[in-house]
Amino acid sequence: MSRNSDTAQPGCSGNVTIPFRRKASEKEEFLALFREGMALVEAAANYLDGQGRRESKCLPPYVSLSYATESMRLTTRLTQLATWLLARRAVMNGEALPPVGSASDPLALPPITRVSGSRGFAQLPTRLRELIEEGFRLHQKICDFDAAERGEVKQPSKRPNPVAAQLAQLHAAFTP
Repeated sequence: MSRNSDTAQPGCSGNVTIPFRRKASEKEEFLALFREGMALVEAAANYLDGQGRRESKCLPPYVSLSYATESMRLTTRLTQLATWLLARRAVMNGEALPPVGSASDPLALPPITRVSGSRGFAQLPTRLRELIEEGFRLHQKICDFDAAERGEVKQPSKRPNPVAAQLAQLHAAFTP
């Protein structure tokens, strides 16, 4: 767990010194993230098993299909995030060693992907849409935490914003 500001100490076989203050603040930040993540997992499970199940029975067929799709995506995303949080906590507590170069690294998260425009998404119950957004926000927080912990600097996206391009075209077409 190296930071670019840390230096290796002579005679330590390449070990890197990590200032205690930084390590303690990272631990507190992680624990807050862990609690938030586990609370979201629990909230989603309670909703999908209770109120969500009742609400889904009243939806039109095409919205019901969207509900099933989005609830599976949410469950998958939250399972991946919970796996990361639990594995990271085990490493932090010394209960597991950090994986090195493993293809099944539990500390590697898939990229955030938003599938938009599914038919019936706007008609989904409000609480499900809120949970989906909370899941995306949590995923981003975890990715940001992980990048900071690894000492990686976030690079701005090199892809152009497709919405901005469309708005520019509309503006150009309708501006005299």
